Amino acid sequence: MSNRIEKIRLALQEALAPLQLDIIDDSAAHAGHAGAIQSGGGHFSAYIVSDAFAGKSLVQRHQMVYQALGELMRTDIHALMIKALTSNELTQP
Repeated sequence: MSNRIEKIRLALQEALAPLQLDIIDDSAAHAGHAGAIQSGGGHFSAYIVSDAFAGKSLVQRHQMVYQALGELMRTDIHALMIKALTSNELTQP
């Protein structure tokens, strides 16, 4: 596991107490992407199941993730795809 993934994981675990957290480094698919080269950050996907998202809109959930990641969004992450659910949403048809 990369150091960046571990930093992302720790930040999200601390802030959101996820029931499930999967982080994928998608950077290889974007090799040579000018924005990533300039920022030095990677491309990641995060699948987060947390009851901290209960009652929050999609935008609010994403804001919570960005807030949890803080400085990592400026240094280690160039792009982040977020899937943010509550445990109740997993059981809905």
